[in-house]
Amino acid sequence: QVQLDESGGGLVQAGSSLRLSCAASGRTDSSYSMGWFRQAPGKEREFVAAISLGGGTYYEESTKGRFAISRGNSKNTVFLQMNSLKTEDTAVYYCAATTYLSSDYSAEQTYDYWGQGTQVTVSS
Repeated sequence: QVQLDESGGGLVQAGSSLRLSCAASGRTDSSYSMGWFRQAPGKEREFVAAISLGGGTYYEESTKGRFAISRGNSKNTVFLQMNSLKTEDTAVYYCAATTYLSSDYSAEQTYDYWGQGTQVTVSS
């Protein structure tokens, strides 16, 4: 079993930045493509960003240009740099992992493992 652990969430003022981290542990004999999702109060979980094993990155349109997904030295560690945060970005952010990133990178079903989430709150 693979366990994902997110960190870096918190309370921040609009226009500020946060950097979320996610680390995979457990069965990590395979490398993983990883993604970030978020769920705001009263809304469905939505795709934020993903990074493939080859380093390709994909973003939800509203975050493109503000958010950046990247890997650490370990390919089972991923970051989400969030700049110019808006109140609309307030949500619980989840990282997810899969051994194969299909073209349907924004679909929850693509991912096999999920973290517990970290709260991001953006105040005006």
